[in-house]
Amino acid sequence: MSTPNTPTRTPSAPTSGAGATTIAAGEGGKTVIVDPVIAKIAGIAASSVPGVHALGGGAARVIGSIREAVGAKDLSQGVSVEVGETQVAADITIVAEYPEQLQRVASDVRTAVSDAITQLAGMEITEVNVTIVDVHIPGEDEGAAPEPERVR
Repeated sequence: MSTPNTPTRTPSAPTSGAGATTIAAGEGGKTVIVDPVIAKIAGIAASSVPGVHALGGGAARVIGSIREAVGAKDLSQGVSVEVGETQVAADITIVAEYPEQLQRVASDVRTAVSDAITQLAGMEITEVNVTIVDVHIPGEDEGAAPEPERVR
């Protein structure tokens, strides 16, 4: 039973439907980071790696380009995370640039994602799985075939 001078407070759950992870609890309160935040951190880190052209598979990229056209970029496109109390597992889907070494790009993505989540969220990384779904060839027009030159 509380006294008039002792406030009682019940912890509130996140208002979104996303899962939430308590990172730290102390005398002053607790810190809660929701899963989409971890996914966004992973997406930003992965997209900053040299040799990564885009995140996500074909359908995700089409939806992403529609979002970009209306000014709303999805920074967690192609990223799936499973977040526990102190650990994270991430699945990242990328399109690599040609002629980058695919194993090096995947390794660099793992390192970048792991470092970002550890540094920014203070969580341990259990695994980062990278799936390369395509290779982008620079100079190749993604929307239409080039018109052949006319010879007179």
